[in-house]
Amino acid sequence: MTDDSSETEPVEIDVGEVEGSIYRILSSVVIPRPIAWISTTDGDGVDNLAPYSFSTVASVDPPIVLFAPVDDEKDSPTNASETGEFVFNLVTEDVVEEMNETAATLPADESEFDHVGVERAPSTTVEPPRVAAAKAAFECTLHETIDVGGSVLVFGEVQHVHLAPDLLGDDGKIDVANVDAVGRLAGSMYATTQERFGLERPP
Repeated sequence: MTDDSSETEPVEIDVGEVEGSIYRILSSVVIPRPIAWISTTDGDGVDNLAPYSFSTVASVDPPIVLFAPVDDEKDSPTNASETGEFVFNLVTEDVVEEMNETAATLPADESEFDHVGVERAPSTTVEPPRVAAAKAAFECTLHETIDVGGSVLVFGEVQHVHLAPDLLGDDGKIDVANVDAVGRLAGSMYATTQERFGLERPP
């Protein structure tokens, strides 16, 4: 009889003994992660556009969203901190290729909008443009930033919302079945929201 207990026992990892970071573990297990496609404008008027998969909703009242780079200070948090404004654009299947292209490292004086050919649309309450093709966009003013390890968490208070009509149901509210958002997994892998199911919350 063979002992296959090793196949059922969990792998134990003491984080304090790991050389380097456990980024791959975190990014492979905390999935899928929503992607914040962040547009900002620097002090010289250059529009920046970059995706961040460390992002989420932080508060409902007031409405606060957040995004964070990993291990490095990027243009988006720098611009948001200096100007106090950014736009959180939704990534859906129809713009995922363009989103990926804007992850390229460019000189600070070169805009990802122009480099990739992403069409801008004017915002209503903030200076940075939104992505014209984004089905939802949150115009935000900077709420605060918090340094956490090698990252900086950027919190933005939502001031204005843009929604594509095809996200709405017959009642005029967002129908989640119409939101074909893309989530980040690990490495070069992504996920869609095609497969969905419902569960009634217990009382």
